[in-house]
Amino acid sequence: MSRLLLIADHASNHVPEDVDLDIDVALLDQHMAVDIGVAPLGRTLCDRLGMAGVFGRVSRLVIDLNREEDALGLIPIESDGFAIAGNALLDKDGRRARIERFWRPYHQAIADNIAAARPRLIVSLHSFTPQLSARPEEARPWQVGVLYNRDDRAAKIGIAALRAGGIVTGDNEPYSGKLLNATMNLHAEANAIPYLGLEVRQDLIEDEGGVAVWADRLAPVIDHVADNLPA
Repeated sequence: MSRLLLIADHASNHVPEDVDLDIDVALLDQHMAVDIGVAPLGRTLCDRLGMAGVFGRVSRLVIDLNREEDALGLIPIESDGFAIAGNALLDKDGRRARIERFWRPYHQAIADNIAAARPRLIVSLHSFTPQLSARPEEARPWQVGVLYNRDDRAAKIGIAALRAGGIVTGDNEPYSGKLLNATMNLHAEANAIPYLGLEVRQDLIEDEGGVAVWADRLAPVIDHVADNLPA
């Protein structure tokens, strides 16, 4: 059994040259295309904790790796009020080809990693925007959210540890893991592996300094959770 595995579904804003989303390229640097800060934070945490990592390598606008294979939002035609016109033109064959090219290999890589060295704890790392363009009136004050569905073993320990460290922590906020938990449902809950679903507010980790601060704050929490899981 391995100790820790980190999974970062939305770590990249890469769009392959042969995929035409028909969008303003400026959107690729925004939250609808990538979880800002997750790639550097995830790699720093992996280095710090000796943790294996599986990082998504394509933008969520190409395909959302944290969705079920048959989910309507798997290949989005809209995100936070912005139309993804190129995706709307995909027919069934185009959709199937994109799933085969991106979704299946990614999830097979996670499955292979777990089969080779079943982890004691899976860490799911995401980030969230402080404010949605479509709903600017909704405040998102949390610094970190912990998401979970049915299995809350690691979540309970993690929430307590984050709050004890003075971190403003959301319990299934800013959205619920009971609704948005596809990767963890498939690879953690289905295998009865405890998982800690962390959502970090993007403005806290958008530069190197922020990444360093939050790696310092989150690494001991992850360690603590792994050490205190029930046998």
